[in-house]
Amino acid sequence: MARINSCIGVVFLVLLGFTATAQDRYAVYFKYKPQTEFSLLNPQEFLTQKALDRRTREGVRTDSLDLPVAAKYLDQLALLSDYLLYSSKWMNAAVLVTDKSRADQIGTFPFVEKVELVAKNFLANPTASTGERSRASALNENNTNLPKLNNRELTVAENSYDFQNKLIGIDVMHAEGFTGEGVTIAVFDAGFPGTDTVSAFVHLFTNSQIVAQRDFVRPWNRDVFSGHQHGTNVLSLIAANEPAKLVSGAYGSDFILVITEEVETEYRVEEFNWVRAAEFADSLGADIISSSLGYWDFDDPAMNYTVEDLDGKTTTITQGVTIASEKGILIVNSVGNYGSAGESSLLAPADGAGIISVGSVNANGEVSSFSSRGPTGDGRVKPELAAFGDSPVLIRANGTVGSSNGTSFSAPQIAALAAGLWEAKPELTKAELMENLFRSASQYGNPDNLLGYGVPNFYNALYGEILSVEDQETIAWKVFPNPLVADEVTIYFGTGTTCSFELIDMTGRPLIQSELSRYDSQSPYQVQMSGIKPGFYLILLREGSYLKQTKLMRR
Repeated sequence: MARINSCIGVVFLVLLGFTATAQDRYAVYFKYKPQTEFSLLNPQEFLTQKALDRRTREGVRTDSLDLPVAAKYLDQLALLSDYLLYSSKWMNAAVLVTDKSRADQIGTFPFVEKVELVAKNFLANPTASTGERSRASALNENNTNLPKLNNRELTVAENSYDFQNKLIGIDVMHAEGFTGEGVTIAVFDAGFPGTDTVSAFVHLFTNSQIVAQRDFVRPWNRDVFSGHQHGTNVLSLIAANEPAKLVSGAYGSDFILVITEEVETEYRVEEFNWVRAAEFADSLGADIISSSLGYWDFDDPAMNYTVEDLDGKTTTITQGVTIASEKGILIVNSVGNYGSAGESSLLAPADGAGIISVGSVNANGEVSSFSSRGPTGDGRVKPELAAFGDSPVLIRANGTVGSSNGTSFSAPQIAALAAGLWEAKPELTKAELMENLFRSASQYGNPDNLLGYGVPNFYNALYGEILSVEDQETIAWKVFPNPLVADEVTIYFGTGTTCSFELIDMTGRPLIQSELSRYDSQSPYQVQMSGIKPGFYLILLREGSYLKQTKLMRR
């Protein structure tokens, strides 16, 4: 496991007569951030070179947020704490285990800004198992009994992973030779049991692709290969590489695996866990954070959020997401599974600006019934993108193939797509990468609060700007209406009067192959689509050496 300076890379653990009785967890915010050991003039002392390289690419300078919390503050808190879990440099705070009387006493310290209760009832070494209660709001999982995974055992013959990959162009990405190599993805979840034994992940260990791991819920855990299998399922949709079972988009990437979600309970401390994990990932140079977590309601109703709170700046986790994004990390987060609640049913941190929140589509290309909707509390469109989350093929903790529903499982597919695109175009900034993905999506010209810009496509994201400025002025192209409801599609393409046309379904099977003709180069081509069933299709157009590809949604 990679490690950096102990002041920020190691969890502070202080056991002072800790007993088995339950205590509460508090966040202690500090007024100041004095430094005697570190300086912004020497950032290599608290950030890895990879983290500094990312800041250079993004034009981001180190600032006071990068500096650790003052060690002398932590020393004083330790005297009144049963367990000092960790400190957060971005929040300038610490999370500790203590009782109310001592928390009140801490609140009188001159360097303390405020003390907040963030979770009740903490026990040392609690037992975690895959059979524990799972909150849909926490795991963004549409099924409340996740380990059963819809109680379905799939075979590859029954439901191949080809559909979910082809929908966003992973097949093309792999054919072009891109698997996310050189890109570091941090995955935040509830546990990764089986990852160290399952055959679909063996390459991660053979090639030393797991560069770091950490459990911020139970710091005494020496690895993350336990807990709830939700994280294993999510990771499989990015990193699995076993052709007989599942080949996912970014199996060539490096990974940072972090447990932030506490399955047994639901309190705001999990937001702080997420922020601390983001700091950890940032300091190690992560390029992408893939998170299938979200928060709205809690075991203590006083902690619940309102729609107005989902404004991109109020919740702790969304503040952390914003900072991580400003540090140049691409955040890919599931939008939530509260779709039945209607508009503004998204969860924090999906409300964050400058990130990619991901919804789900079904096999017909329509928004999944469970997929949360926008807008945010301040009126912004959400989600930004969508992928297949209606029973995609994934890997279980025991190594078998399964499937399950949820935006939890569409988000990692987008993270994998982004990793492959960044490998292909490493010169792109985060903002440019996001714009390429948005422009490649199925409804870029007409985003909505169901699917945002729609379903992205690798080919269009990579080659969408391949023409020179002069070519773009003289060779216009457009396929409409898209989505297609009627039986005729209109196409503007090329400068001649003939072109070849191909319509391909998501299994790669050509349905229509024909030569199109028109009276003059200014008129559109017309193609009859009667008999074509609802769903996603790929259109290929060619005029000489000029080639264009786009996705068509048939409703």
